[in-house]
Amino acid sequence: MPKKKSGRRRYGKSAGKRVASAMRRKKHGTLRSGKSGHGGKVKSRKQAIAIGLSEARKKGARVPRKKAA
Repeated sequence: MPKKKSGRRRYGKSAGKRVASAMRRKKHGTLRSGKSGHGGKVKSRKQAIAIGLSEARKKGARVPRKKAA
């Protein structure tokens, strides 16, 4: 009998790399919000993750759809 999968991976590997990159840039103080980086410095961890996922989405990585507000 084949082994049952415990759960499927919702985010692709490249999405994780994008988020890790965004977190690193936040840590170095070079991550900025807004179009073309003209916004303020990102201080929030949640915002850094959101930016990373947004970048991944634009590059076509497997990222679940955004929840409707």
